[in-house]
Amino acid sequence: MSLCRRYLVSGRVQGVFYRSSARDTARRLGLTGWVRNLNDGRVELVACGDDAALDRLHDWLWQGPPHAQVRQVEVQEVGGLLFSDFDVRY
Repeated sequence: MSLCRRYLVSGRVQGVFYRSSARDTARRLGLTGWVRNLNDGRVELVACGDDAALDRLHDWLWQGPPHAQVRQVEVQEVGGLLFSDFDVRY
């Protein structure tokens, strides 16, 4: 059964390749969905897949790429979504 979660990541997460690294990590974990920058400096993701893969993504989001400095990761369950890949949205 596929679950979907929405993540809001705060800190130094823009301008450090966070979106592309998150996309690559999500794809490696077999997740679908998308990631984008928000105007307020946060990064938003929606990811769908199995519970274990989503938990591993959540752990990665706290670390991010080498130059990221993550202060907070908010997560909420969302439903009724279906994606064929994991993309960066602009």
